[in-house]
Amino acid sequence: MKRAGTSASPVFGVRANAAQFGLLVAVNALVGGTLGQERTVLPLLATQEFGLDSYTAALTYILAFGLAKACTNYFAGTWSERHGRKPVLVAGWLVALPVPLLLIWAPQWWIVVAANVLLGISQGLTWSTTVIMKIDLVGPRHRGLAMGLNESAGYLAVAVTALLTGNIAAHAGLRPEPFLLGVAYAALGLGLSTLWVRETRPHSDHEAATRADSEDLTDREVLVLTSFREPALSSASQAGLVNNLNDGLAWGLFPVLFTSAGLSLGQTGILVALYPAVWGVGQLATGALSDRWGRKHLITGGMLLQAAALAIIATANSQTPWALGSVLLGAGTAMVYPTLLASISDVAHPSWRARAVGVYRLWRDLGFAIGALLTGVLADTLGVRQAIWVIAALTAASALVVAARMYETHRSPYAQPA
Repeated sequence: MKRAGTSASPVFGVRANAAQFGLLVAVNALVGGTLGQERTVLPLLATQEFGLDSYTAALTYILAFGLAKACTNYFAGTWSERHGRKPVLVAGWLVALPVPLLLIWAPQWWIVVAANVLLGISQGLTWSTTVIMKIDLVGPRHRGLAMGLNESAGYLAVAVTALLTGNIAAHAGLRPEPFLLGVAYAALGLGLSTLWVRETRPHSDHEAATRADSEDLTDREVLVLTSFREPALSSASQAGLVNNLNDGLAWGLFPVLFTSAGLSLGQTGILVALYPAVWGVGQLATGALSDRWGRKHLITGGMLLQAAALAIIATANSQTPWALGSVLLGAGTAMVYPTLLASISDVAHPSWRARAVGVYRLWRDLGFAIGALLTGVLADTLGVRQAIWVIAALTAASALVVAARMYETHRSPYAQPA
């Protein structure tokens, strides 16, 4: 068997590319950590240090992050096809370097918002590229497993960092100590990506060359197909948007809800970390299960479970039921997150797969922006709990769209047999 990474034909699979695949898992954990540095601390920084008493104003940083990340996701897909995966990954880490420093220094709220624009750009470049690179390496057989490992690493790092920063803030204050973790993550991620990550586009080129079908679509055609025309791709795109709308809600309002009920910073940090922790661990199983059971029912069931979890959180008043709701929300998200990415790569041809992933991630991460704006307005006008109820209803409606419109992509006419 020829070795992957030589001038000969690339070899597909997790085991055949274990060193590079494992390295990319570690890199994506660092990507998740740079996001996790904000999850517990920044909502409290907005209210306690900057004195923002409007939920809409306080959530502007998530709006800025979501818009920047969504747009960058699209360009990350097109740039990675034109210029290669590695340059895009390295560029993302360069953008990440000043983010924790700006959060430490920021004397005014607009600088925090600007830092989150940079964070969104960085996340769009780095996370999108690690997704695409793993899809390149594993080939058509184990995409669900690959996405489960990728997203698990990222969101476990979000959870661990949220927990660590909450504990650090409880003992040392909201700034600067919690954000020093972000400095370390960005420096290590840049070093690993520059020195040891290898280009994976030859794997995608080889897969496309060995396929009997050939598709040369323009960027506009890929955008329209993924967003609206193709039933599975467009269903996945709307479900991804609603999923991250939930995450924007959890990011921006859960810490405020928990602390307003009298929970300490340490207790709030545990609850905030619990949801992405279950999400991260669960994806180790759900990604691989989607390779065996198929994608559609996991996505539908996961969205419905998210809706039920949000309903529990909206009605609860103490730590234990909030913990239950967070666990269920994490479990539902674990069922959905890697499976949506796998369904996109099932349907998209290798010649335009990276662009389809970019379009899907464009819609998915617009959920952060829409979630920040919608939940902020709803919380200001109706209250935090009523805002959570509205998002729960939207999540249930999204599940029904998937059930009615999406077909089982694991047996897509594009997908090669396992």
